[in-house]
Amino acid sequence: MLSQALSLFVRLLVGARPQWVGCKPDPALRIYYANHTSHMDTLALWCALPANLRARTRPVAAADYWAGGGFKSYLATHGFNALFIQRHREPGGPDPLAPLEAALANGQSLIIFPEGTRRAQALPSAFKSGLYHLATRCPQAELVPVYMDNLYRSLPKGALLPVPLTCTVRLGKPLQLQAGEDKDEFLERARLAVVELA
Repeated sequence: MLSQALSLFVRLLVGARPQWVGCKPDPALRIYYANHTSHMDTLALWCALPANLRARTRPVAAADYWAGGGFKSYLATHGFNALFIQRHREPGGPDPLAPLEAALANGQSLIIFPEGTRRAQALPSAFKSGLYHLATRCPQAELVPVYMDNLYRSLPKGALLPVPLTCTVRLGKPLQLQAGEDKDEFLERARLAVVELA
């Protein structure tokens, strides 16, 4: 019930209209990865998916921001079934990617933002290594690049209330890690796949 209301609210506020330009809405196991400019990004991408895909797709959210209790935490847990991770690995601490691997092994698709934090710009900055490690450990998952247009203007970093604007969510052709491809090459190729959708 809450997830349906949330989806309707986001669609009314920013549109979150999907454009499937390189793939189709399919129940295949996927990692949707996107540019990150706004707190609305997670909701916009999740809400752009058809209801049957939303039900099996978990946005990955920073525990230090979303899991601290209160309304944000309730919304993330009960509204869009977020998967909380630690953004910074402590020496000798648990592997932050382990929960993501477990979710994929259980047939749940993921939404991630490889830049690691929001950027006040239209195009994505360099990606952190998490996407590469997931591609290496979970080759069965399709890596779907996503570009979200206009959200950096709707709810930029530091803003408290969103400005109603029309946002388009473009979903591109899935990638796979190629044999012999090193981390830097792969991450730049993955980033450029998002840029090309802009």
